[in-house]
Amino acid sequence: MLLLFVAAAITSSTEHQRGVELYKQQNYHEAISTLQESLKAEDPKSLEYRESVLLIGQSYFMLSQAPKAIPWLEKVPEVNEANYMLGYAYLLAQDRENSEAAFARLFGLKPRSAEAHIVAGQMMMKREFREDAFEEAGMALKLNPNIPEGHFLLGEIFIYRGQLDDGVTEMKRELAINPTFAMAWYRLGDAYSRKQDWPQAIPNLERAVWLNPSYSGPFILLGKCYFKTGKLFDSEKILKSALTLDPKNREAVYLLGQTLMAEGKSDEARSTLDKLRSSDRQP
Repeated sequence: MLLLFVAAAITSSTEHQRGVELYKQQNYHEAISTLQESLKAEDPKSLEYRESVLLIGQSYFMLSQAPKAIPWLEKVPEVNEANYMLGYAYLLAQDRENSEAAFARLFGLKPRSAEAHIVAGQMMMKREFREDAFEEAGMALKLNPNIPEGHFLLGEIFIYRGQLDDGVTEMKRELAINPTFAMAWYRLGDAYSRKQDWPQAIPNLERAVWLNPSYSGPFILLGKCYFKTGKLFDSEKILKSALTLDPKNREAVYLLGQTLMAEGKSDEARSTLDKLRSSDRQP
């Protein structure tokens, strides 16, 4: 009897390792069937059992089968990876309340708190669930009108919708609460640039650059604004800084080429734009 038990344990362990390897190889269909077989002989309190359950849920998630992923991931609510995927799986299943709860667990927050709504909204924005994120931000602000990044989240969504005046209003509200938030200055400048109000965009983008000199986005947009207002020297300088941060950014290369051409630096402009053309020819 003991020998049979040992043999079963060895078989289970072998199947488990094979299932893990299949998952690592992104062979999710076979990983699921192999791990489900392995589970039959695994102790529910063991680490192997928890790993099998987690990988089955993750495999279903990676196969875009959220409803099948949920019951497996729910078995390991203490695992960060499970809560991360559960947050999005619930969204895909149109269960936003449980999605918010999963993201709250992920970040150790009290469900349905203002902070949990903000975190959920930010996670939803990352996967372009913008309308869900908009509602989460609204709920957060009802609970705490001064919560950092609440107005920012609303403002971003207004800008994506093309409601630029509303976006400007929300970014200004955010900055009244959170004046050192570089991304809010950037998005405020972005909103003004979309309105082609270059003089209003420039000081806000400059603030974003000064607060966060390691992010290329505001540098590039500021270079465009300088170019549009005829500040060619400033445009060249800031775009070269942008390319130091992000050497392969196509928009920055193109804008720098246009700026150099406008400055009469034809050879340097052609050399810069040739880099863009050569990257187009690469497979």
